[in-house]
Parts: sequence; structure tokens; C-alpha cells
Amino acid sequence: MLSYIIPFIILILIVVFIHEYGHYYFAKKYGVGVTDFSIGFGKEIFGWNDKSGTRWKICWIPLGGYVKFFGDRNVYSQTDHDEILEKYSEEEQKKLFTLKPLYQRALIVFGGPLANFLLAIVIFFSIYTFVGKDFTPAMINEVQKDSPAMVGGLKQNDIILEIDGNTVDSIMDVSKYITMSTDEIISFKVKRSYEEIILNVKPEMVKSEDNLGNSINKRIVGIKLGAYNNEINHVKLGPAQAILHAVNEVYYVSTSSLKYIGGMIVGKADTSQLGGPIRIAKISGQVADIGILAFISMMAYISISLGLVNLFPIPMLDGGHLMFYAFEKVLGRPLSQKTQEGFFRIGIFLLISLMFFTTFNDLKDLGLFK
Repeated sequence: MLSYIIPFIILILIVVFIHEYGHYYFAKKYGVGVTDFSIGFGKEIFGWNDKSGTRWKICWIPLGGYVKFFGDRNVYSQTDHDEILEKYSEEEQKKLFTLKPLYQRALIVFGGPLANFLLAIVIFFSIYTFVGKDFTPAMINEVQKDSPAMVGGLKQNDIILEIDGNTVDSIMDVSKYITMSTDEIISFKVKRSYEEIILNVKPEMVKSEDNLGNSINKRIVGIKLGAYNNEINHVKLGPAQAILHAVNEVYYVSTSSLKYIGGMIVGKADTSQLGGPIRIAKISGQVADIGILAFISMMAYISISLGLVNLFPIPMLDGGHLMFYAFEKVLGRPLSQKTQEGFFRIGIFLLISLMFFTTFNDLKDLGLFK
């Protein structure tokens, strides 16, 4: 259990710190006073005050964090500016978040998710530069009898070029693109002899295990892959190529994750794969046992997920704040406090529902529910 908890805490501390630092950076840039920078919730374990008066602290519950602004009530659009102006001196008003121009408030809120995406880019860039990226062409060594691949027309020695329009740079990409697909039919572009062919394959969903031994529902097409000419092509990239591939990976993971979530909402994607802190902790420990490179890679994917989830237009999340700012921009004034409170209650309901759902999946994963 300890082998799971320690890697999980390390991962969460880093990813959450980067997220909150994104908010902190833009807040300081635009002169907003920051009274607290907390990693975790609940009672403080330890902390210190910097020269600007910000309290930096670590708290007991490591499942998030927050940056608290001077005069903080919340970071929604405020409608009672007159009361605020009476309560604070002119010097203090300069440090108030709620009195900043709309674009500055939006950037401060967006800074958290932005920092998560940048962390992922930095991690992928570092891996591709110092460790390398695999570019081994994916050749089909075997097509299983009566499998979806055989029915769809895939053949031995076909080289997979694209899956659902995504370029296949290496063998590693094939499983990723098949797993993340939510369409009933997967499109394969293959090179056969000297011609390129597009084939449509209808995958099967089977109960299987991932590389870490965890039970999953897996989409399969029934092929076994090998390296083209049995040659592994692992290349360390230059800065320009590395940054290009790093940005592309973050973009792909973000868009495919949103597509997968959309698929779950309409019932096309498998909801059993949606997990919470327990599953993340379990996988963190398993990945840490593999090695530091796998653990850092997972950190990048968790960072992308945190950035994405926080952009959902749900009050209490960064995306909820940005939604209110969008209304304020369009209407020319903030929404009424009553309307905001209505959205706020809906947001709490959605977040609690998601928490219960992911926790239930986690407990099923541990074998406590069937």
C-alpha cells in the first residue's frame, strides 16, 4: 500500500503545484494580492510566509490545492462593486482580483490549466530530446483467424500508416489510437506492396488486462505487430522536432480525451475506465515500479487530464469561472448573484455525482463490488 501512496503523493504534489503556480504567476503579474498558496486541503502540516505576505503551505489532504487572493470571496463575476469600493482603501483596491479588467481575470483563471499543458509539453520535450522517440514502422506480423482485422481486409506484412486519420509514427501508436477510438468503425490506412489502401475494421470489446495487470475492457482488432525488417528505430530529436512532437502529443491526448468523454455521455464509450484517486494511486505505484521514465510520462498525462477537467464549464472549476466571464463579456455586465448561485448548485451536484461514480469504479477495480 505504501508503494502506491508515496508515488501518488509525489505525482499529485507536483501536478497540483504547477497548476496553482499558473494562477499565482498571472495574479502576481497583474498586481493581485495573494494571501495563501496551498497544496492540499485541511489542516496545515507546515508553511512559511514570503516577503510579499503570501503564506505557502502544505496541508494534510493531498487531493488538490488553491491560491487565495486578497479580499477573496470567490473568483466569479461580482455584481456588488460599490460595496467593495467602500470596504477597501484605494491602495488595497489595486490588489483586489474582482476589480481587475475582465481579460486579466480570465488569464489568471486560465493560468492553472495552461501551466498543466505546459508541464506536459516540457516533459514530452525532455523525453524526446534526451531519451528519444520511437519511429519503428508498425508492420502486421499476424492477422488472427476470423478476427475483425481479417473481416476488414487487413493482411500480414501490411504496414500501418494511419488510424482514423492519425499518423502512425511507430508500433506504440497503434494500441493508443485503437484504445482511444470511440467510433464503431476504425479506419486503417495501410501500405501493401507499393499501394496505399484504406480499410474499415469493426473492433470487438473484450475483457482483458493492461500492461500492468489491471482488468480493463479493451477494443481489439486481432493483429500482432512487429518491427519493419526487424529494425528498431529509436531517435533522439533536435529541439525543433521535439517541441513539435511534444505539442502534437498534448493536442492529441486533449482532443481524444474530450471525444472519449463525449462518447461516454452518449453511451458510445466504456464508462468503467473512468477512475478516481484510488485508481490513480494504484497505477502510480505500478508505473513507479517500472521506472522513472514511465512515472514521468504518466505525470504528463495526469497533468493534461487535470488541465482539461478544470476547463469544463462547471462552477467551482476554472472553466466555470471562464463561463461566467464569457457571459459578462457578451452581456456587458456580470450575471446576477442569484443566477450565479443557481449555476453553483448545479456545479456541486455534477462534481459530487462524478466523485461517487469514479469512486464506485475504483472500488469495483479493487474487487469490492462486482
